[in-house]
Amino acid sequence: MSTLMELCGGLPLNPLPPNRGRDPSLPHAPIRTPDLSEQEEKLALRNALRYIPPHLHGALVEEFAQELRLYGHIYMYRFCPPIAMRAYPLAQYPCRTPHAAAIMLMIMNNLDPAVAQFPQELVTYGGNGQVFSNWAQFWLVLQYLSEMTEEQTLVMYSGHPLGLFPSPPTAPRLVITNGMVIPNYSSREEYEKMFALGVTLYGQMTAGSYCYIGPQGIVHGTLLTVLNAGRRYLGSGELGGRVLVTAGLGGMSGAQAKAAVIAGCVGVIAEVDEVPLRKRQEQGWLMEVTSDLDHCMSRIREARRNKEALSLGYHGNVVDLWERLLQEYERSGERLVDLGSDQTSCHNPYSGGYYPAQLSLQSAQELMHSDPARFRSLVQESLRRQVAAINKLAEAGMFFWDYGNAFLLEAQRAGADVEKHGAGKTEFRYPSYIQHIMGDIFSLGFGPFRWVCTSGDPRDLALTDDITAAVLEGISTTVSERVRQQYNDNIRWIRQAARHNMVVGSQARILYSDQRGRVAIAEAFNQAIRQGRIGAPVVISRDHHDVSGTDSPFRETSNISDGSAFCADMAVQNFVGDAFRGATWVALHNGGGVGWGEVINGGFGLVLDGSEEAGRRARTMLNWDVSNGVARRCWAGNGHALDTVRRSMAEEAGLRVTLPHSVQDDSLLDTALRG
Repeated sequence: MSTLMELCGGLPLNPLPPNRGRDPSLPHAPIRTPDLSEQEEKLALRNALRYIPPHLHGALVEEFAQELRLYGHIYMYRFCPPIAMRAYPLAQYPCRTPHAAAIMLMIMNNLDPAVAQFPQELVTYGGNGQVFSNWAQFWLVLQYLSEMTEEQTLVMYSGHPLGLFPSPPTAPRLVITNGMVIPNYSSREEYEKMFALGVTLYGQMTAGSYCYIGPQGIVHGTLLTVLNAGRRYLGSGELGGRVLVTAGLGGMSGAQAKAAVIAGCVGVIAEVDEVPLRKRQEQGWLMEVTSDLDHCMSRIREARRNKEALSLGYHGNVVDLWERLLQEYERSGERLVDLGSDQTSCHNPYSGGYYPAQLSLQSAQELMHSDPARFRSLVQESLRRQVAAINKLAEAGMFFWDYGNAFLLEAQRAGADVEKHGAGKTEFRYPSYIQHIMGDIFSLGFGPFRWVCTSGDPRDLALTDDITAAVLEGISTTVSERVRQQYNDNIRWIRQAARHNMVVGSQARILYSDQRGRVAIAEAFNQAIRQGRIGAPVVISRDHHDVSGTDSPFRETSNISDGSAFCADMAVQNFVGDAFRGATWVALHNGGGVGWGEVINGGFGLVLDGSEEAGRRARTMLNWDVSNGVARRCWAGNGHALDTVRRSMAEEAGLRVTLPHSVQDDSLLDTALRG
């Protein structure tokens, strides 16, 4: 068993650790099929051996070549450290600055087997959301962090630690970029090759920025989405007796079961892989499991009748579930589903993100590797079948929305009937949850604010819950009715969060808050740390899925209608602006949510240590981190954002935003164009 001190000593080379290979007790990432030429395979090996002194190349080159050919990537399993990977209390990390120790804590939390989807492949969630490309990078990063001072910055190039560089104390201690590929080469095919070569990686959103906090990180947003879907589609946020059908129980999608129960509805979640399904059940997030569709239908009927809050996992393919629901409706006239969505990793449909209904999981995984073209064809057939069943149930009154996982985008590419006639590129037969629900919440400035108590003490987390609730309750009496509803939803959440056993991994919490709330919460935490009421620093961050963090035309910015939905200025400006306004670390990714080449997203981490400087940084950075996106949404024509910007300008000295003048009479445009 390694110690934290040993982890910080650099890559263990003398002697080489034994090659234990892949741990059969852990789930593993699907085999990749990068289709490298012989010259590209040589390049992949040469690139991997850069981390190894030449006298050891002979001992490792065949091993690396075998990994490349067996798994499609060189993970360097030999160097997977024999330590219980988890978020250890901050004081245990052998570092020269607590900021570096906080980053170590976040990295190890992202690779905790209770948190990570495929821990030995360094995948945190989403099927391919990497922390690093290989284990040599992990060892080197921890060594650098242990040596770092407050006058150095660690620079990360797509998983590779470029090194420590001199910088002032006001600069970020860590700057991360992932997947910054020249636009014309940002395709899935090119990505598979570049990842196999070890020169880029897909950081998802919070995997490659080390800020993932387990499925809790999306539970709250899922809860808000379900509640607001009920309000919009069913006329009420009271969802007793209502049925939500969806798919996916992996990293982020595992949150659906918990959110359904908190919302009070019947959540039926299909999952083809028994490993994540049982994991969610063991963690208490999933109440019941069945692989019998007859039992599934009878259980839905019983729970509807009793208005029972239930999370029911269906161990099987989601296509079979949707087709059975349709059969029940056609046979009896009873529609057993009110709300429908999907959270499979459809951004990655041909590499394990979505499995075809025609095959068992094992057969599908074998075909994915042996005949990728046939596998792709079966996936597309399954997407068409799933959409066909959804369409018929929607015509009968079920409400379906896209959950930003590229489901409708990939269904369209597969030839499914999801087209919305006369619509733009980002619109489909069904709305995305951004277009109908979360987009307006973002425009009000609300987004997923999160924090980690680095002491590892649950009592510190409980105190932060109480502090947050008090802050929000104080602000909620001074805001408009529209904003107050969002505050009330979040007060309800934070008051109940501890009861629902949300913590997986680090002692962390999330809620949605606006600019004013985020700053006030951060300042209150910082004061409590200074007073000794909270026992160690707190790391604040957010999901990149936020007001300002992400330019994603098929998700976060799908409700941008001024023609700029495919422009990424906001995310890049967010990354740069957070860096010089005081973030402890910043990250910029290609990909996340709906897939490689479809998104640019930026995030941050900020360590609150109780100092006046930490409070100043929080105020300066958090105000920008929200107002940047609200200003962009305002300029695009969102009325909620316009109101929010005006309110922010009245409250914040120095903020001056360019406001749009809208065209009042569209006939002027028609006349001008005819003339």
